[in-house]
Amino acid sequence: MHHIAGIDDVAVTAWMTRHVGTRPPLRFELIAGGRSNLTYRVRDADDRAVALRRPPVSHVLPTAHDMVREYRVLRALWPVGVPVAQPLALCEDPAVSERPFYVMEFVEGAILRDRAQAEATFDVATRSRIGDNLAATLARLHDVDVERAGLGDLARHDGYVERQIRRWRSQYEQMRVEGDNDDGLVDAVADRLARAIPRQQRVTVVHGDYRLDNTVLDDRGDVRAILDWEICTLGDPLADVGLLLDYWAEPDDPTAALLGSAPTTAAGFASREEVLTAYGAHSDLDLDAVAYYRAFGYWKLACILHGVYARYRAGATAGDRGSVEEFPAHIALLARRADEMLEA
Repeated sequence: MHHIAGIDDVAVTAWMTRHVGTRPPLRFELIAGGRSNLTYRVRDADDRAVALRRPPVSHVLPTAHDMVREYRVLRALWPVGVPVAQPLALCEDPAVSERPFYVMEFVEGAILRDRAQAEATFDVATRSRIGDNLAATLARLHDVDVERAGLGDLARHDGYVERQIRRWRSQYEQMRVEGDNDDGLVDAVADRLARAIPRQQRVTVVHGDYRLDNTVLDDRGDVRAILDWEICTLGDPLADVGLLLDYWAEPDDPTAALLGSAPTTAAGFASREEVLTAYGAHSDLDLDAVAYYRAFGYWKLACILHGVYARYRAGATAGDRGSVEEFPAHIALLARRADEMLEA
């Protein structure tokens, strides 16, 4: 066995042998792309693969990266037909590997992170189906009865957007990086958002970061599993819709190449308007205020990206050390896009 950041090889192997049924020795691989919670592919002596999730190795905010909560959400959603990885076991004992972690099935399939990968993985006809399925899958998540699924006490039911603005603003302020100056735009947009919150139509499970590269797709382009539930809560489903549209970049968007070439800029993908129409076909929600939720999404992304930047600066990402020099400019661009959407 070899040492890998965030994993106590010996203790985790013993725990997984007992609770997951894996056969030692185990091989741990940190999966690239996980810039917040860390995800590992774990293979055992029989070449069985499972996934292990744990918090970042340092610089963790008190309310963030709650593995127990994330595991609970998967346990509730898996039996009711929402496509998620089957949760297998939860470890809350810090003696095993310092922080709580959980193990789930490893879902094979395509995760589209950029345009070249989208073009290499699916033909144009298959790409044309992906937006509709992604939207329909989100509507299915929003149809889950939170009380019947056992998630009624996961979070407060009212004031979702208001609380989110407070939460992300607080995290932005806690993790402010010296010399990172956006001319106060993140704070100004937060004020504008707080003054114009639409009425929340329904209480649903809100993923919080629903986008194409947080899903695993099968050969037909359908969602096999939604990933990265770390900021999931209860609240306003249109927040998920707005964020999905923000990420659903079109070729001429100023944010299309923000952190790489967006997969949805490849030929064949539905337009943003078509994705919204597809969601509307599977939902009875009023979508008239979607521009507000898109503004909220861009602003939240600015806050999240700032947190990622702060963790990079603190050296807390265990081997995934991509370039961060452009992050302050990207944060400012997202805040400007949010400001522009509020004018729409």
